[in-house]
Amino acid sequence: MPKVSVDIPQELLNDLNEHVGDNKKFVTQADAIRTAIRKLLDQMDNIDRRHGRLEE
Repeated sequence: MPKVSVDIPQELLNDLNEHVGDNKKFVTQADAIRTAIRKLLDQMDNIDRRHGRLEE
């Protein structure tokens, strides 16, 4: 799996980390970020579909 490095503001990282760990929504930061990217891309596909910009 390719690795990607990003710089994010500390405040955003702090918010993310509140949802990462044992008995929380995500096991790792990477899991949370992958999930967020998938959700964002799905939302963008839905917007493109509504505007006729996505070929099936």
